[in-house]
Amino acid sequence: MKVYLDSADVASWALPRGCPPVCGITTNPTLLLRAGLPVTLGSAQYLLQAAADHGMAELMLQLPSNDAVQARQWIVPLQDSAAARNVRLTIKLPCHPDWLPCVAVLQGLRQPFLLTGLSNAVQLLWAQSLQADFVAPYLGRLAADGRDVWTLVQACVAVQSGGPALLAASIRSSDVLARLLACGAAAVTVPPASLVGWADDALTQAAMAQFAQDAAASLALKPAGSQPK
Repeated sequence: MKVYLDSADVASWALPRGCPPVCGITTNPTLLLRAGLPVTLGSAQYLLQAAADHGMAELMLQLPSNDAVQARQWIVPLQDSAAARNVRLTIKLPCHPDWLPCVAVLQGLRQPFLLTGLSNAVQLLWAQSLQADFVAPYLGRLAADGRDVWTLVQACVAVQSGGPALLAASIRSSDVLARLLACGAAAVTVPPASLVGWADDALTQAAMAQFAQDAAASLALKPAGSQPK
């Protein structure tokens, strides 16, 4: 399962030891705003360069509007920049028919794309018909809304071999991450802080402390081979 960092804050991309390898970055307008970046082509180019500088193989960028003319104005130079930096570019669009003009532009330019915010099986079938490369349901939001999250996840996994790959987002616990891994999800995207937090665990720390305590206590024992026969 591929792991992506969900952040436009370049300073947060450097992870400590204990974290799994990260293959790329995912962003959206909300994340750019949080990082103090304007949602512009210039910011997209900056993130592409930063991804290359950090050795990231992939970058997923979301378009700011469903304007097809603007989409082309962004995609052509971004494709050139991505190719020059050896970064695989995926364009994100909301999973909604209002964005079909942008889908048509991406298809015409043979640009891989992801449909984000997918929330039900009908949208999944629609994304499959458009030959989207990825779909991204927001699992935390779906669960908070009382939806049957895991049936939708299973449906997404079921179509992966011939349809869009599942990029699960809004993951709020390591237990959910484990379940996605067990289900066969192709990829997940998590905030850097979550990945760092889950890299350590109180139970692991407790086991380490017990081992150290017992190792020290064992020194009071007689050396091996000194026991009476």
